[in-house]
Amino acid sequence: MDPEVDLQQADDSPPAETTGPPSRMTRQQILTLISMASVNFSSMICYSILGPFFPNEAVKKGASQTVIGLIFGCYAVCNLIGSLIMGRYIVQIGAKFMLVAGLFVSSGCTIVFGLLNRVPAGAAFISLCFIVRSVDAFGFAAAMTSTFAMTGKIFPNNVATVLGSLEVFTGLGLILGPPLGGLLYQSFGYEVPFLLLGCLLLIMVPFNIYVLPSIEAEPSKDSFFLLLTKGKIVLICYVIFTLSAGLGFLDATLSLFAMEKFNLSAGYVGLILLGLSLPYCLASPLIGYITDKYPSTRRWFIVSGGTATAFGFFMLGPVPFLHIESQLWLVVFMLGFIGFSLGMTAIPTFPEIITCAYEQGYDEGLSTLGMVSGLFGAFWSSGMFYGPVVGGLITQHLNFEWAAAVQGGVALLGAFLLAVYYLCHPQQRQQSVRKDSRPTDESTPLLTE
Repeated sequence: MDPEVDLQQADDSPPAETTGPPSRMTRQQILTLISMASVNFSSMICYSILGPFFPNEAVKKGASQTVIGLIFGCYAVCNLIGSLIMGRYIVQIGAKFMLVAGLFVSSGCTIVFGLLNRVPAGAAFISLCFIVRSVDAFGFAAAMTSTFAMTGKIFPNNVATVLGSLEVFTGLGLILGPPLGGLLYQSFGYEVPFLLLGCLLLIMVPFNIYVLPSIEAEPSKDSFFLLLTKGKIVLICYVIFTLSAGLGFLDATLSLFAMEKFNLSAGYVGLILLGLSLPYCLASPLIGYITDKYPSTRRWFIVSGGTATAFGFFMLGPVPFLHIESQLWLVVFMLGFIGFSLGMTAIPTFPEIITCAYEQGYDEGLSTLGMVSGLFGAFWSSGMFYGPVVGGLITQHLNFEWAAAVQGGVALLGAFLLAVYYLCHPQQRQQSVRKDSRPTDESTPLLTE
């Protein structure tokens, strides 16, 4: 099978009539969806297995809470740098090669990370944690940047719907990672979770080489950082930052808090984290469909979701000045509330930035999609650095309750600023990405109408 053939047939076919029934997906689109779903699932399950047991293991190896936060945070810094580079040069590197190479690097790093328990405690262990996580971050940045860009290229009329559907598999990875990692750690020790899941990621490499299409495109002369001259894009990027900061904060601090406060084992902590991932997983496809069908709702999904996320963090501790006693059921409920609100906020942001880029006159092609993907990844990674590092510092010097409250304040500020912007620009025209403005070489059958 030649993946380029189906994609070319789709590109050369005449545009679908806007008044007719929606066209069915081509075989290549179905295979591409399967491929990207496998990338999201395998990448996120390998990323999320650390949460339940690694902080406790790192403490045994001589790492403080602040150092643990920095280990999580360095991943985000390198992911930020990698996202900017990969997003800018995706056309020159090639989207397919970038994705496959990123998977290969991530799988190798996951396996190596599972062998670090054999390293002596102290500086040697901590240093190798930083090195392996940093290299892994570049691989992850390559895989996810190309996934976002290829989604926008192959499904130009239904970006949010497809992204929302793919987030089901992202959510499944986040759901299965913590409990699976915790149970494997309890049963077999430190090495087995990383070795098993690293091999799973490695299997995805030949599969994606076979399935993914090769997309040809011309490099754009548009400026990467010109996107940040538009106020709405800056505010949306800040909201993206607050979302990932919250997730990063929970990765680095929640397991230790639950173990100390409720005397839970690593396996039970993994089950608690289901409360965060499951609602996000279930809400994302519906939110993606609604925001594609009614683009004007994107702005208020982002604002209301950000506000709800802030409330969830305020009540997660809960914040000390409320004088509410922390209870396990309340923690689980608030994690579910945060997971649902994260879906409300995150899914509409990517198509909203794409729309803004096209409104500024950017070319409607892979190069622009790569730049938007890189920008999204860079701000997401910035939050993933801020969350563990600042959250770890506040937790170490105060407590988890105050650290969660600070994270809620950061999310509330983003929702408030964006709401003020939208209220001051009520008549701003939202150009649709679905109509006649798209060149014929990107005309592909609709996923939904």
